[in-house]
Amino acid sequence: MRALVVYCHPREGSFSAAVRDTVLERLQAAGAEVRLHDLYAQGFQPVLTTDEWTDYLDCPGNQVPVADQVADVTWCDTLIFVYPTWWYGLPAMLKGWLDRVLLPDVAFIMPKGEGDNIKPGLHHINRLGVFTTCGASRWLTMFIGAPGKRTLMRGVGLLLAPRTRKVFAAHYLMDSAQEDGLKAHLAKVARQVDKLTGLKTSSAIPQAQTQ
Repeated sequence: MRALVVYCHPREGSFSAAVRDTVLERLQAAGAEVRLHDLYAQGFQPVLTTDEWTDYLDCPGNQVPVADQVADVTWCDTLIFVYPTWWYGLPAMLKGWLDRVLLPDVAFIMPKGEGDNIKPGLHHINRLGVFTTCGASRWLTMFIGAPGKRTLMRGVGLLLAPRTRKVFAAHYLMDSAQEDGLKAHLAKVARQVDKLTGLKTSSAIPQAQTQ
């Protein structure tokens, strides 16, 4: 099992970091080989530049500016995202990662003729995990349409192997969360990762950290 974890949060010590660490711990317990892309720590540039847009269909030259990121996407069979939901969607840093890294001939194959649709290009990935936190309630997030969840679970999910195993966990109402609820959510994250890997969940409950 080769897992790529894409993590997006600006502050170390956040609750998102605790979610990330729980994900990494359970992956390691399952014996997975893990690579972490901490986008803020890496100083990832999220903006698709004019030159990159101009060369977007120049395959494989379009991969050169993000070659290290693309290499890990093509290496992994398990893709996991950990991030906070802002304005019901993905942080700009993470959306920019999708724009710049999930390129033609990497994530999808461009149409060959009139009326054709794009074809999936990530059939080597058969596990997808999405872990997020939301300031809004679950009801309000669903009412808006949960665009961040849909982009990853449906949009990216459709590019993966058929019958890909998928898990999702969100902690809602983060601004009023209490320690017991945070601990319970980390335990849920651990169970979801174990569901993804097929590992029996440990009874230990991870220690919550501050938001």
